[in-house]
Amino acid sequence: MRRFIPADRLIELDDQQCGLSAAEVQAQRARYGTNNVLGVAPGGWRELLRDTLKDPMLWFLIGTSALFALIGDTREAVILLVALFPLIGMDAFLHRRTRASTEGLSGRLAPLATVMRDDQLETIPAADLVPGDLIEVGAGGSFPADAIVLTGEALQVDESALTGEVYPVRKHPIEPQAAGSTPLVDEEYWGLAGTRLLTGTARLRVVYTGAETLYGEIVRSALSSSHDRTPLQRAVSNLVGVLVVAALLLCLTLAYVRWQQGHGLVDALLSAITLAVAALPEEFPAVFTFFLGVGVFRLAKRQALVRRAVVVENIGRVTTICSDKTGTITEGRLKVVHCIASPKLNEQQLLYFSAIAARGESGDPLDIAILQAVAEAPQKRFVSFPFTEDRKRETGIVRDTDGKLLVASKGAPETILAMSALDETARQHWLAAVDEFAATGHKVIACAWRELDEAQWSGGEPDRGFGFAGLLACEDPVREGVDGAIRECREAGIHVIMVTGDHPATARAVGNEVGLGGGTPTIVLADEVENRLREDPGFLHGVDVIARAIPSQKLAFVKALQGCGDIVAVTGDGVNDVPALQAADVGIAMGERGTQSAREVAAIVLLDDNFGSIVHAIAEGQTLFTNLKLSFQYLLMIHLPLVLSAALIPFAGYPLLYLPIHIVWLELIIHPTALLVFQSLPSRGRLEPIHRGHRIRFYGPWEWLGIVSVGTLITGILMFGYDHSLGAERDVEHARAMALVALTVASATVTAALSGLRTAVAWTVVLVTLALSIILVQIPLLSSWLHITPLHGDDWAIAVGGGLLVSLLPALRWLPRLLAICGPGRAAT
Repeated sequence: MRRFIPADRLIELDDQQCGLSAAEVQAQRARYGTNNVLGVAPGGWRELLRDTLKDPMLWFLIGTSALFALIGDTREAVILLVALFPLIGMDAFLHRRTRASTEGLSGRLAPLATVMRDDQLETIPAADLVPGDLIEVGAGGSFPADAIVLTGEALQVDESALTGEVYPVRKHPIEPQAAGSTPLVDEEYWGLAGTRLLTGTARLRVVYTGAETLYGEIVRSALSSSHDRTPLQRAVSNLVGVLVVAALLLCLTLAYVRWQQGHGLVDALLSAITLAVAALPEEFPAVFTFFLGVGVFRLAKRQALVRRAVVVENIGRVTTICSDKTGTITEGRLKVVHCIASPKLNEQQLLYFSAIAARGESGDPLDIAILQAVAEAPQKRFVSFPFTEDRKRETGIVRDTDGKLLVASKGAPETILAMSALDETARQHWLAAVDEFAATGHKVIACAWRELDEAQWSGGEPDRGFGFAGLLACEDPVREGVDGAIRECREAGIHVIMVTGDHPATARAVGNEVGLGGGTPTIVLADEVENRLREDPGFLHGVDVIARAIPSQKLAFVKALQGCGDIVAVTGDGVNDVPALQAADVGIAMGERGTQSAREVAAIVLLDDNFGSIVHAIAEGQTLFTNLKLSFQYLLMIHLPLVLSAALIPFAGYPLLYLPIHIVWLELIIHPTALLVFQSLPSRGRLEPIHRGHRIRFYGPWEWLGIVSVGTLITGILMFGYDHSLGAERDVEHARAMALVALTVASATVTAALSGLRTAVAWTVVLVTLALSIILVQIPLLSSWLHITPLHGDDWAIAVGGGLLVSLLPALRWLPRLLAICGPGRAAT
């Protein structure tokens, strides 16, 4: 990877001491901006106010209150204005529930930088860096910008964030004359933003900051791409559009009819406005948005932080998971897995000698792996000779318990074998073992040792007369629980494909271990897949592992699967995964190990980096989708009779059934019920089987039949109750009370039937709905404010009986579960 440096930035690469002055910093910042690629997320009271002002109920109450004030009905105007407070309070509560905080994650992404300014080293926020700054990064520190290495020895960098590769990369100071001769600079001279220095201390000259860094370019590119709306978003938008047009036509017709019936202008306007508010489907987008917000919270409990709420819909419909290997299926760290000791030693002795030549403070993943594997830590080093590219080995000298000096050296097998007293046959045997391990993707080092005569030692590094100790083979271990998660996906019909840049032998070993393809994974090289996709995109459905893949190919695989109708989830942790994460229906980044760029473009961030959390998140998504369907069923079953009764009774020449205050009452019941009861229904805790090749429908024909049947039945009960209670005396207030009670009781019984009363929230809402009806209707003072009169015993009997009758149809959804509980024999009976 070579990066271009514009001519105007080829500055001061031969100066290792001089930083920028305050004036130069100010000029550079004016030209290049701050070192920041993150936008500011919207939030706070302004967003709350903006969302609240979009609520049509708010403007309905304000408008009708003004209308009553104009005609002199001050009490009614005040009552409607007072009704604003619970509605605004409910909006604020629900708004808060729909926002998932990312402050904890963002707190990890605020690095500082050590920079030379005005001949003084100081620590500043990384966002304040500018091109031309001279920065210093120590072992364990992250590079805050893209910079050229000017000084440093034995520099090793963890670039897995960019490449997905677990092994460290060597970096070297650039020669000024080489930098000035070409605008293209090789990767060995770059310290890139988002990568981490493992060993040594480096001074670097900043070249790119913010969105111009490699990291920033990818994030900017990904965030500028637009996402198609999900099928459910389109369905909700279409439904709202149709209902709005229908409501508008119905309202205009009703206003004209009431005017022609001689009821006056105020009656006509109230009729139209009331029907409009009853008919406007503002609950559907509100419920959809709320459920997405609830999904964010529920997935967060599963260690999945959602960054784009609409993905909550998609995750429950995933059919294929394209997973990165390093850091996702594997742990993203080195571990000693094979110790091949020479015939005269055992494994622990081999590890002991290797640990003598390892430095825990170096931050080198290989040294850390060796020190974690050794049973007994060696004595403190007497002398150390660090690894260099020229020597390709590291040597340590310790004094053992007998006071003798022991020398151990580890490094490239060819180098260590050359230092060892072995014949040619033995040397070829060990080289063959090295080739065998390397072919399966292991990182192999050799170790040798000898005793040192302190009296004859001159102080230099010994380089001959060693006894060969053996070979250590390291690999990146598989995460715990991945095999179980993949098995559960397979049983549910979700296809898991591991996409990796590794050697096919390494990929096969990992695929076998985690159970891809049922334990016998089909492995194909990425180039071969790309060629075959041109003829048969569905070819990917038979592939379990794709090896030797590059980022652009990952993106092509995701698009090919989507072209076959799959809902694709992509997991990854590095910058190399960003294009595929962005294109996926569900992009899932690792939160602990993942790069900032991967986290920023991904729709979901796994906070525990556990592949098994993906399965839990998909199961949670399936539950949320089911709960959303139940909430919409409730809305349709209650709104249908509300709109029909609000229109049919005035059309028939009767007095208005619903006054504005009645709509407020009903909204205070319908809104919380739809939003709170069904979102809290518990998760199944397991994946439900998916059905490939079938068009996903929100409701099937039988479900639509049930919705229409229940809505029609409730409408019939309302009309009958209204006419029955109106009586010969034409007691409109009594008739209104009867219709309102019948509708609220039906709301409670439908809620109970659809939810199964499985949660405390469901019980609370049902009981509060019934209690509120009794209080508002039966207490004379309150009922007079609502322009209704208390009901008689027979009225309550009709309302309760009708509600129980209505609940029978939606309750049928529990029949299969009851039959399953009873068992096969009882079910047959």
